[in-house]
Amino acid sequence: MMSSSSQTAEQNSADPPAAKKRKLLESIGGVTNQSTPTKGSKNNNKNNADNGDGDSHNNECGVEGNDVDVSIDEAGETALTPKVNVPSHSISINDGDGNGNRVGSFTSNRGFTGGKSSNGNNIVKDSGSSTLPAVKKGSGQSSHQSEVPASELCESVVTKKVKTEESENLVKLQENSKVSILATTSASVSAANANVNKANSNVSRTSTGVVHEGSNQMAGGNQTTNFGSRGASDIDESLYSRQLYVLGHDAMRRMANSDILLSGLGGLGLEIAKNVILGGVKSITLHDKANCTIRDLSSQFYLSEADIGRNRAEASCNQLAELNSYVRTTAYTGELSDDFLRKFRVIVLTDSDNAEQHRIAEFAHANGIALIIAETHGLFAKIFCDFGENFTIYDQDGAQPISTMIASITHDAQGVITCLDETRHGLNDGDYVTFSEVQGMTELNGSEPIKISVLGPYTFSIGDTSQFSEYISGGIATQVKMPKTVNFKSLEESEKEPEFLVSDFAKFDHPTSLHIAFAALHKYIEQIGQPPRPWNEEDAQNFLQMCKSVNANINDNVVLLFAKTCAGNTCPIDAAIGGFVAQEVLKACTGKFTPIYQWLYYDAIECLPAEGVEEADAQPVGSRYDAQIAIFGKNFQEKLGDVRYFIVGAGAIGCELLKNFAMIGVGAGNGEIVITDMDLIEKSNLNRQFLFRPHDVQKPKAKTAAKAIKKMNPGIKVTAYELRVGPETERVFSEEFFGKLNGVANALDNVDARIYMDRKCVFNRLPLVESGTLGTMGNVQVIVPFLTESYSSSQDPPEKSIPICTLKNFPNAIEHTLQWARDMFEGVFTQSAENAAQYLSDPNFIERIIKLQGIRPLEVLESVKKALIDERSSNFLDCVKWARNHWEEHYANQIKQLLYNFPPDQVTSSGQPFWSGPKRCPQPLAFNINDQLHLDYIYAAANLRAEIYGIEQVRDIQQVALLVKDIAVPEFKPRSGVKIETNESAAAAAANNFDSSDVDQDRVNKILTELQALRESKVPLMVKPLEFEKDDDNNLHMDFIVAASNLRATNYKIPPADRHKSKLIAGKIIPAIATTTSLVSGLAVLEVMKLILGHRSMDKFKNAFANLALPFIAFSEPMPAAKNSYYGKEWTLWDRFEVAGELTLQEFLDYFEKKEKLQITMLSQGVSMLYSFFMPKAKCAERLPLPMTEVVRRVSKKRIESHERSLVFEICCNDEDGEDVEVPYVRYTLP
Repeated sequence: MMSSSSQTAEQNSADPPAAKKRKLLESIGGVTNQSTPTKGSKNNNKNNADNGDGDSHNNECGVEGNDVDVSIDEAGETALTPKVNVPSHSISINDGDGNGNRVGSFTSNRGFTGGKSSNGNNIVKDSGSSTLPAVKKGSGQSSHQSEVPASELCESVVTKKVKTEESENLVKLQENSKVSILATTSASVSAANANVNKANSNVSRTSTGVVHEGSNQMAGGNQTTNFGSRGASDIDESLYSRQLYVLGHDAMRRMANSDILLSGLGGLGLEIAKNVILGGVKSITLHDKANCTIRDLSSQFYLSEADIGRNRAEASCNQLAELNSYVRTTAYTGELSDDFLRKFRVIVLTDSDNAEQHRIAEFAHANGIALIIAETHGLFAKIFCDFGENFTIYDQDGAQPISTMIASITHDAQGVITCLDETRHGLNDGDYVTFSEVQGMTELNGSEPIKISVLGPYTFSIGDTSQFSEYISGGIATQVKMPKTVNFKSLEESEKEPEFLVSDFAKFDHPTSLHIAFAALHKYIEQIGQPPRPWNEEDAQNFLQMCKSVNANINDNVVLLFAKTCAGNTCPIDAAIGGFVAQEVLKACTGKFTPIYQWLYYDAIECLPAEGVEEADAQPVGSRYDAQIAIFGKNFQEKLGDVRYFIVGAGAIGCELLKNFAMIGVGAGNGEIVITDMDLIEKSNLNRQFLFRPHDVQKPKAKTAAKAIKKMNPGIKVTAYELRVGPETERVFSEEFFGKLNGVANALDNVDARIYMDRKCVFNRLPLVESGTLGTMGNVQVIVPFLTESYSSSQDPPEKSIPICTLKNFPNAIEHTLQWARDMFEGVFTQSAENAAQYLSDPNFIERIIKLQGIRPLEVLESVKKALIDERSSNFLDCVKWARNHWEEHYANQIKQLLYNFPPDQVTSSGQPFWSGPKRCPQPLAFNINDQLHLDYIYAAANLRAEIYGIEQVRDIQQVALLVKDIAVPEFKPRSGVKIETNESAAAAAANNFDSSDVDQDRVNKILTELQALRESKVPLMVKPLEFEKDDDNNLHMDFIVAASNLRATNYKIPPADRHKSKLIAGKIIPAIATTTSLVSGLAVLEVMKLILGHRSMDKFKNAFANLALPFIAFSEPMPAAKNSYYGKEWTLWDRFEVAGELTLQEFLDYFEKKEKLQITMLSQGVSMLYSFFMPKAKCAERLPLPMTEVVRRVSKKRIESHERSLVFEICCNDEDGEDVEVPYVRYTLP
């Protein structure tokens, strides 16, 4: 904003241009000699992202999209002929953005083994990257709207027209083996106009319900009652930013016009409601006729003992409404009549009897209303989806369309396209592509999408090209997402011929048995009035016989366990299934991602004790845990209360873990939950981290989360720390601290912290459950002492960086220009300013810099001189002049020099055009004050420059335009002899080919003299480096990045990126959504329960991999710890030598030689080499008689802290034959 002494643009509008400029110059010191800087008042708060939504760059791997549908018709099956939809077992690399990944595969003995992204998460993903289509943000200015009070409501009705779509007709092929494969053929269909908005009733507080009315406007700005489409700026990007990168603007708008009915507010219903509300639908109506009982408290975290006897929907409505003020949240306790049901886009049933399910299912199918039926009983769950006939999927996987550069196109009937430089195209058979920039065969440019046939990893065919012109060179093929139409069967039809989505291939026969068991349970309750009694053998056998009367070939053990536990309920199951179902709700609202077709059954029976539970132990005791006791028994409930667990991170997954831990009763007895997180709450966290509210922003995450779960379960003990885990906090998180724990659950957002915690758990022999998310993808990894490998046992390949020469001179993708812009920001506004600030504040700065290697001292001193002397700005006009010259240098002069070295018609030594393939011939830009992009750059750059020097900013772009209009820039003439590297190896060699002898010492001395003179002049100087912050829309950081990147893209004729996409790439944002977080946390806590129960068999544990977009979920046994041996003694990473101190170094060496028959050749502690066989004799003689602790102190030059109980030594050894042998590390206990 302008200062109070500055006139506004409106006030100046009456003045002639010359007068305007004169007044402006006077107001900012451009006319006078005024040069005293004014300290800016802008604060930059660093946003520390939580797990699953941090700022680490993410690699991507993909599940190929060919589904195999298996139909099994077993002997004796008369009532059911289930079809099993088995997702593709092939995992393939898609490296379209230059990133590599470790990927997983199916194996015959282990099922699925997953890969990790570079942020440490094991992920399963569809082909392509996760960047989603974006819509330009209106004005680019930030929103100042506060949270909308619940008493305000603004509704909008938007009618969408569905375009002509691509459908796939399912063709069943019956084989002799009675296995049918569902094939697909493409055909175009035209969908009728669909109104995605259902009118919502104007329900206020009545005898049957309570309404919390939220604003239908999703973003900042004034509320409006205008009916019609909303622009991109209508979405509150500060709240939904991470979710937007999962769903995109179009899907978010469709959600914001969808009304949802959810019936049944038990634990499962609450989880679904929570995630749907966080997602941002228009409205949700919470229906329930049941009143709260003590059993509901086992998993319904928004009910308390004070609510017992109240209607569950009404009791939960207030707290659910607080999750998102943009969602109208209504409690309803009346009948679900046809007229009432007609109002909704999606209906979700979680607690309805069989008759009501079928009545509503028939009505919904007939009226084009999406229906989801979900149930959880004990450790079992089912999901059924019916989205009606002709349901359109606009984007099946959410992956960014793949682009590949073309090397050649054959001129024949097959039309074979070969990719440039043998780059894998990543496309699948049947994909559609469009073309651009093809030279010669120009008929392809701008053509309708063409279906391809994949011939190999580097080639594909597009059909007959013989009638086209001859191909010359160039071209880009870009994948096009084609809509797909799916016809869902009604519930009645689908029950007879169910098609299952298999979740666990080790339980391939379970869905058939569970399909019968869930149906039989409804019948059993109708006849008996209640489910089978917990762990009652008689009831279980009767239930089994009821199921066998339908199908004799069911799995008896699965059905018996279902009968014995179905009366119970546990929060982790509800959390996992609640996340899955909520994602299906969002799919039904938006057509984004592939829905479940049509049945999913899940069980976690491996959580149960191997010997089962005694019926007496499973009887209710009148506590909030009665529903869980019905599954696991009272003894296990007491064990849960006595454990001490450490949750690291209170972000999205951390909040969910805390909630699940509290609800199952961890730390409710003599135990405790310990949580740590050093971050403060940001507004963008509220979309996923559901324990926080708007009034919690800028409060500590850990303490706020701990306070929230104490309200959910007052009986638990929880301790919160605001500390980072790392060497600097080992005084708190010491060996003694870890020694009191029973296990650790990670909810971290970076690899380094994950590896640190993994090493701590291995050293302290503690179980660890690791989890992470990336958009709709998630993973859970369980690490069990002496049984499994650790998190660090496998590593990702290093990230593939953009070549230096590509960034500097030859960009060909928007990712390159964005990285270039980000590097420019860091160099100009951060590093250069940081060097200058350190020079001003640190008396020893020069001494430190002179000691740097190579040419670095000169580079740093040059940057300091430039910042403080050559280009120091004294007023805002100076900042504008600097910005204008900076623009000219990078978008005109450097391009002119590049074209001088390599003219457009340049050819290589082989006669090929130099500017071809990935080298795009650039064009210099001419500054144009009327080009908004040019002015945006000047505006952002000048204001950022002003902030560095404490000069008052000018936030009126028209006033900046007046200042820059008449600034003259020097004429540029290209120079001869300028060397520009054209390949990566030469560029890297040039960047590193310096040593101290290359430094111009005279130049260094001259700079030092000038800086010393400046210091002695006593001129007041202030320089503040800027730390890049992508989430503050007022700081102009992203404004600069977007303008700088898109200007360079214009130079090279690269399609520009809007602010939304630019923020994703430049900010290295990890997309995140609450549904995945809920699923992953639920699965993680199930593994924790197994650990607490004491399972020791590998087949009891499950690593999980999920992609809710596909949908895909798979489980596998963890990898066993790798075994090594010496002298026939097997050992793994969990083993070590235990040596009690204090010993001298000589005694330590002798101990291993005598007791273990090992001759130590090298001994180290951390990075310090304490002993080696090649050590000089004098040094060796000096150290051998010293105590081990003294050797450590002398070599490491660090003291041993009082909290340290032991030291870790790494040893290299020879056996008696003088051969090298691998041995464990040494734990040296301090006296």
